Amino acid sequence: RVLSLELNKDRDVERIHGSGINTLDIEPVEGRYMLSGGSDGVIVLYDLENLSRKPNYTCKALCSVGRSHPDVHRFSVETVQWYPHDTGMFTSSSFDKTLKIWDTNTLQPADVFRFEGTVYSHHMSPVATKHCLIAVGTKSPKVQLCDLKSGSCSHILQGHRQEVLAVSWSPRHEYVLATASADSRVKLWDVRRASGCLSTLDQHNGEKSKASSEAASTAHNGRVNGLCYTNDGLHLLTIGTDDRMRLWNSSTGENTLVNYGKVCNESRKGVKFTVSCGCNPEFAFLPCGSTIAVYTVFTGELVTMLRGHYNTVDCCVFQPNFQELYSGSKDCNILAWIPALREPLPDDTSEKSLPQQHLNSAYEDAWSSSDDEG
Repeated sequence: RVLSLELNKDRDVERIHGSGINTLDIEPVEGRYMLSGGSDGVIVLYDLENLSRKPNYTCKALCSVGRSHPDVHRFSVETVQWYPHDTGMFTSSSFDKTLKIWDTNTLQPADVFRFEGTVYSHHMSPVATKHCLIAVGTKSPKVQLCDLKSGSCSHILQGHRQEVLAVSWSPRHEYVLATASADSRVKLWDVRRASGCLSTLDQHNGEKSKASSEAASTAHNGRVNGLCYTNDGLHLLTIGTDDRMRLWNSSTGENTLVNYGKVCNESRKGVKFTVSCGCNPEFAFLPCGSTIAVYTVFTGELVTMLRGHYNTVDCCVFQPNFQELYSGSKDCNILAWIPALREPLPDDTSEKSLPQQHLNSAYEDAWSSSDDEG
């Protein structure tokens, strides 16, 4: 289904934003409600379900925190995220130096955390049962941990040297956090440990080239501005302004050396990319100019480029229940990418005479079912 993703002509997402869309999130409970955050501070909540049951429909905006709302973010919203366990609450963070905890039903902030610098990214653990910490990456090199229960930002992780552009909790271990910084480094932390830092990822896997006198480990040769765990938490994808994407073994910290080729990335801030869920093989969806590049995670193959936006794509999010993708762009549009339905084949067509060219090589089976080869 992922290999046949195409722009759906029958599904629109209601256009509410008057400026670029930076961030999207679909709630993990039902996979039905989606949040978007815009560069004008506006947040919109959509219902993705087709209530009309017609083949062509528009995903309606249920409500929004618009420019006239008293608690609207003053500047660009960089990250929105649903509370992982129910849809009664969501979070947003902004260049206005705040992280807001919203009550979905009243659209009022239940809590506001304020920081000294621009907030680039925040994340709540999808699996945590023993803590309610929100990790926050800001203009400061210190990673902030805000506790939803106490309402305080007591915990700080120190180790980066420049601003923290992306943060992501492991979907496997509730106390493990990955952070990416403009200092070219990606760090893994166990937030229970006093020192915090478990490891700093090293693109050379400890084998320094003779020319390099730099002793410190770097993940990229540039700003690291994107992080995404695979769904099982065993691997971590990172992207940097060196136009590279790297795949790491998250338990050993080893660079797996998968080569994705040149991955164009000129963003000055965090890039919101995503991976498929429930697919084999797994795919990564990466904003790339006005297109979305689709890579096979473990082979590095560029499978396709999804074209349809008129301007820079800033974020994409995967809907696992239906293997759909939604993307947001500076063109103010959210596009829905839905697997194309294969044409039903006439009954008398034998398997052997089928045209094979539509089968992507990633789908081909390695085994044969014919009897004459046994």
